[in-house]
Parts: sequence; structure tokens; C-alpha cells
Amino acid sequence: MAWQEIPGGVTAPKGYRAGGIAAGLKPSGLTDLALIVSDVEAIAAGVFTTSQVRAASVDYCRQRLRAKTSAQAILCNAGQANAGTGAQGRMAVLEKAKLVGQTLGIPPESVLIASTGIIGKQIPLERVRTALPQLAAILSTSGSEQAAQAIMTTDLVPKTIALESEFAGRPVRVGGIAKGSGMIHPNMATLLAFVTCDAAVSPHLWQQMLSCAANQSFNQITVDGDTSTNDTLLALANGQSRTPAITELGPEAEKLQAMLTEVCTHLAKAIARDGEGATCLIEVQVSGAMDEGAAQQVARTIAGSMLVKSAVFGRDPNWGRIAAAAGRAGVVFNAEKLQIRLGDFLLMDKGTPLAFDRDAASNYLKKDTVAIAVNIGDGPGYGRGWGCDLSYDYVKINAEYTT
Repeated sequence: MAWQEIPGGVTAPKGYRAGGIAAGLKPSGLTDLALIVSDVEAIAAGVFTTSQVRAASVDYCRQRLRAKTSAQAILCNAGQANAGTGAQGRMAVLEKAKLVGQTLGIPPESVLIASTGIIGKQIPLERVRTALPQLAAILSTSGSEQAAQAIMTTDLVPKTIALESEFAGRPVRVGGIAKGSGMIHPNMATLLAFVTCDAAVSPHLWQQMLSCAANQSFNQITVDGDTSTNDTLLALANGQSRTPAITELGPEAEKLQAMLTEVCTHLAKAIARDGEGATCLIEVQVSGAMDEGAAQQVARTIAGSMLVKSAVFGRDPNWGRIAAAAGRAGVVFNAEKLQIRLGDFLLMDKGTPLAFDRDAASNYLKKDTVAIAVNIGDGPGYGRGWGCDLSYDYVKINAEYTT
């Protein structure tokens, strides 16, 4: 492996500080306002929800990144999604950017905004205004964990990761935090994710890298088939590692791309494992497809099948659910070449069911991670997808979400 995992999350890369505070935005009184700041202006990139109903922060960030490919701060609140909030919600985003700019002494256009929480709720700006100076005062190079906790909603655990590798004899680091537990599905799963990097990268290449990483990670997870109004993935690269700038495709760009993809994949898997009411992570690997896109499509479909998810929760090694999901994925393949594995158990080969130890396979489904491997032919295409089982608690959590 060309890198090592290190502690620190978004503050592991050089030149970043972060923090989280309880601003009174969540009824629970838990931390709910997070801020990530680069010491210098950083190249910025983003990937957002494809929903036609979007939070004001999503439209704001899209417009900002079209006009300016750099940023210095990311502010995220939890408690209110600021979606379906009309003109007042749009003004709230602009006001938050202005407040952060005034607090940090930077231009408001250098501030990116994200929100998560209940749709249709206006953000109590006075609470944000009061909390921001306190939040700025506690920003630190060890504040990533605070920020990760402050962006959580129904999450059970914070999601964080940082990697380090050597470029031109100097360390380069990529760190990330994320939140997400329910309303998770491809086309940007329902999530917020923030990534920091201390390499110097050209704006076009950084955006290209982030989009590629998202397609391999966040767009390959599913919990319940619902996408969100607020899905936001933002990434900053501030050049503070003092390594040579990466401006074109080549070995250094490929190495950084691999690190960025690994960070996003780690966070995506953590979100899928933390799916509302989930008891395990489901990892689907598909091979033999015509190309990578086809393999990813089959993997997504299997991971997102309500019947597959229910069977896993019931510890039922029903390979028929897997075969049916693969068949309806919209990818052409020869069913007589279909092979299905559940962990080490070969359930079907060349389109023919095989005898297997059903009790042992059922016990395998009790593991924290359940691996499903499907081969659909002789092509070079390979893809992965992640999901979780569907438990009774999922309905309970979402039935009581706003009450």
C-alpha cells in the first residue's frame, strides 16, 4: 500500500483547523455547528445532490464554485436542512457566509456552507451569530473529531479518516469526515462529506479527481433507496505540504487520486454500516461485466434490493433474491454464466444452483460484514457497492423522525 492511515481526520493535513460547538440548533442540545478552516485559500471542488428539490446551501455552493474555484472555510449546521425554506432560506445561507467571513476576517465568497436536518425548518440565525465567535475561538489542529460529531443527525458514530503518503520526499495528507445514516442512495447518497488535502492541485484536476472518487464510493452506497435534498461533498487542497504542484495526469496524480478515493470509500462504507437500524454492512463485488459502469450498476442494484437486505437481516441465504436483483439491474448478461458467492459459500455456478450448508451460510450472515460476490460473464468490468440490512428499527427510527 502506498499510504498509511493516521489520526487527525480533516485536521491531519497541514494548515487546517476545525471545531464543533452546541449552538442550540438541535433540540437535543448536542453539538450542531461545525467549522473547518484552511490557513490559506485552498483549491475547492464539490459534488452535490442530483435532486430537483435542493437545499439552499447546495445551490449556494454550486454557484460559488462556478464563480470561484477556491475557498478557505466550510461551515456546516445540523438540525435544520434549510431545504424547502424559500427566499428566507436563501438569505440565511448568504448571511451565514457573511458572518463566517466577518468572524475569520476573510471574504464571504471564500466560505462554503452545508446543512443537514429536518426539511422545511428555518435556521435560527441569531443562534448561529452568537455561537460563531465561540466556535472560531476553539478551532484547533485537533478539532476534527468535534467537527465530525457536530454534523451528525441520526448517526450513531462519527465518521473520520486520514491518510499519509510521500510525494517528492515530503508527506502529503488527505483527511475526511462525513455524516449519513438514513436517506442513503446513489446519485450522491444522502450525506455530507468534507475532505481536506495539503497537496497543490490545479482546480480542473482536483474537481475531476473528486468526481471520480465520488463515483467509486459515495455513489456506490445505499441504505433505503431515498436520496436527499442536501447531499454535499466538498474538498479543499491548500498546497501547504510544499510539494510540487500536480497540474496534469501522471503518476503523482494517480497516486493522489488513489488516496482521495480511499478516503471517500472508507467514509462511504462507514455511512452504509451506520445505516438506520442496520446490524451489518453488505459489500457486493461484481465481476465479468462488459465494463466498470455495468459492474457498478449491478452492484448498486443488489446492495439496494429491499429483498436482499431483508434476507440478510433474517439470516436467510436466499440466493434467488441476489440473482433476481442482478437480473433487473438493466445490464445485459448471459444468465447461464451467473455465479453467486456468499462469503466462502458458492451458491450458484454457471447459472445452476449448488448444494451448500444452509445452517453454516445462515450463521455467516450474522457477521458484521457480509460479502456477496457475483460474476456475470467473461468481461473485464469490475465494480463494488455497499449497503446494509433492513431491520425493524429502520421503520421505528423514521416513523418518529420529527416527533
